[in-house]
Parts: sequence; structure tokens; C-alpha cells
Amino acid sequence: MQVLCKASNTVSDIRCKICGQGFLVYFTRSSAQERANARYDIQQALRDQHLGTDAPDAHPAAGFNVPEWSGAPEYSAAALLGGAPAWAVS
Repeated sequence: MQVLCKASNTVSDIRCKICGQGFLVYFTRSSAQERANARYDIQQALRDQHLGTDAPDAHPAAGFNVPEWSGAPEYSAAALLGGAPAWAVS
């Protein structure tokens, strides 16, 4: 499953346990078990982004995918199938 994550300073679906930065998330699939598994993967990716720093700017300002994807975020399956708005991928 692919997830698009976008930093948010207002509402959030998930928060980094290190710095508290909030993120909106867009899933390619929506079963409860798949979302639970993806949340674990997202938390691991957020921790990995902090390797070497505990600053909030450790996270990408633009949208990013978990697992990582080499293409542009707006063309990811999570963005296309998860209904991400245009502002979430810029």
C-alpha cells in the first residue's frame, strides 16, 4: 500500500512522535487493517527522517510517499486513488 503524507500545521491524521509535526495522509486502500499497518510504516518513515536531527524541518515540506517512490508525488497511486487535493502534492 502506498500513502501520500503532507505536513499540516492545522489538522492532522498522524503526528511525528519526535517533533510533533502533524501530517495529512492519503491512502491507496481503505481497509482498517491496511490503514493500521500503514500507520506503523509512516511512523517509521518519520523517525527515519529525523536521523541526525530532531528538528521539525527534518520532514519534507512538500508531499512525500511511504514507501518512498521515485516519481513526482502528484502522480503517485496514493495521490491519484486517495483523492489528494492539488495543494497536498505541491
